[in-house]
Amino acid sequence: MVADLRPLAAVLVSAVAIVLIVASHRRPNLREGWSVVAALAKFGIIVSMLPAVMDGTVFAWSLRESTGVQFLAGIDFALRADPLGIFFALLASFLWIFTSFYAIGYMRGLDEHAQTRFFASFAASLSAAVGIAFAANLVTIFVFYELLSLVTYPLVAHNEDSEARIAGRKYITYTFFGGGVFLLAGTVMIYWLTSLVRSGPTLAFEAGGMDALATAAQAEPIYAQAAFFLLIAGFGVKAALMPLHSWLADAMVAPTPVSGLLHAVAVVKSGAFGIARVILEVYGPGLIHDLPLDVPGIGEVGLNIPVAIVAAFTLTAASIIAMRKDHLKRRLAYSTTAQLSYIVLGLSMLHPYAMVGALFHIPAHAFAKLTLFFCAGSIHVETHTDYISEMAGIGKRMPLTMTAFTVGAAGMAGLPPVAGFVSKFYMLIGAGSMGGEYWLFAAALLLSAVLNVAYFWPVVYTAFFESEDRHDAKPLLEFPRGGLVESYADGSDADVAADGGQPTDGEADRSDPERPAADEDGNYEYAVDEYPSDAEVPDGDQVSSVDHHGDFDDHLTGGPPADGWPRRSPITETTWLMLAPIAVIATGAVVLGIGPDYAVFLDLARQIVGDVFGLPFEDVTAVPFDRLVTEVPH
Repeated sequence: MVADLRPLAAVLVSAVAIVLIVASHRRPNLREGWSVVAALAKFGIIVSMLPAVMDGTVFAWSLRESTGVQFLAGIDFALRADPLGIFFALLASFLWIFTSFYAIGYMRGLDEHAQTRFFASFAASLSAAVGIAFAANLVTIFVFYELLSLVTYPLVAHNEDSEARIAGRKYITYTFFGGGVFLLAGTVMIYWLTSLVRSGPTLAFEAGGMDALATAAQAEPIYAQAAFFLLIAGFGVKAALMPLHSWLADAMVAPTPVSGLLHAVAVVKSGAFGIARVILEVYGPGLIHDLPLDVPGIGEVGLNIPVAIVAAFTLTAASIIAMRKDHLKRRLAYSTTAQLSYIVLGLSMLHPYAMVGALFHIPAHAFAKLTLFFCAGSIHVETHTDYISEMAGIGKRMPLTMTAFTVGAAGMAGLPPVAGFVSKFYMLIGAGSMGGEYWLFAAALLLSAVLNVAYFWPVVYTAFFESEDRHDAKPLLEFPRGGLVESYADGSDADVAADGGQPTDGEADRSDPERPAADEDGNYEYAVDEYPSDAEVPDGDQVSSVDHHGDFDDHLTGGPPADGWPRRSPITETTWLMLAPIAVIATGAVVLGIGPDYAVFLDLARQIVGDVFGLPFEDVTAVPFDRLVTEVPH
């Protein structure tokens, strides 16, 4: 372990940017330039540590050693860049670069209010996320975990309307109060348990699990089990494990860049990352295996089995719910709930292959889901369309965006050559190698993949293979919840809707029970942003129609204009500030899938799992699982 300031610098660089962003509030170009500079600097600092970390070096910074200040009795406020930490920090910092450009185009395209607050909060969120990545113990990760909830609240409640405030309160209640209380309780119990051993209390992460905790668990197994589930619940709130998931869909009221980076990478991944720390570096596979629960009528089951069951249920149920959502961002939100549970399921299976698959799914999901959110935001800015039932033929209006959406959807479904295929393949190998009841988890993975196709294919089909004058909003599912043959609409039958033939009279919800009713002019109120289109911005007491891109589409509500979607080329469908990030991130998802052996994330995942079992990954896979968790020293 090498003392170094770079872990601290990586956390602080975007914190410094907050001051510069606020100071430049009157100069938008400079203000947004600071965001880009901070993103590049953060990524550069983290990359500078990567080669040494992959060679086994751990960079550490300690408040006590640097200043002589003791944070808590026996516990130091410390940061360290180890393989698992660099894995998460590298991903978040890299994607922040492109999200910064995208956010500039998005916020300007919608002429959003409070942009200085938005970019300052965004920078604060990345500081907290990297702090979580580099936290060296449970207290440090708790501090940054709670800080992340606080600094992302202004982003969730950005619109400042009643819906945004309600979503913000729900978000802070779940993640700050709920998740924070569980996490703090579990941390206190770990501190107490480790204080029972001769070496004294410790909360520092150790590859393969804390030795002091393993010793204490032999004397107090019930308390060790309780602490495990409290920690899983605490991190499981942000990982959106059911029944702690409902905040995520409501948080989609935030601007799309927030939904993209924070709800596909930083916030939700911090929960999955925390669960990885607990399973791999607090308890370890060996201790989890040695602390079985005695379930009446069933017998002894490992601590990992209840977590795996909850994850398998979540990924299946969330996928089914996603199929019923017509609002695109809500469908993506429930998809995120399902995909995060892949990570938790893979980790909780404890098999080396499943763990590698779970870790690799963190970047695989991040690239694919960020692509999908970027596409949803681009559609919203250019056409102010948020509902899938209004997207028939939109592929000709936004060809590059919808092509990228198809790539992201393929990644979510686990189809080659996108990265999601690689991660899910590793998890399936792990489940198959375990045998027994683990075949049920393999079945859940396969079923969820089918459901992914079921809720993403209608979007692609509607965009590319249907026309505005004759379409079925959800063509894959021929039953009332998904759309009937009779629901084809050609404009001549206004009483036929696109989701099961329900009549529309300007007051009823046409395709989604959560969709707002139309006003007296037949227009719909949107909940994605305060100013939902580039054609509607306040101008005194009047609403003026402004075309930010030189070609006004002549409609103020979602869906195609009266004469259909205009055909655009891929380079003219929106601004380069949004097009370039969409193209780069979608390409990254494919590159990770085509060449996983050359991707640093897969190498890091193998190194992390090897360190957990105390062997090179190639040797770990050659040892039977029973020996790994009972005989191999950690």
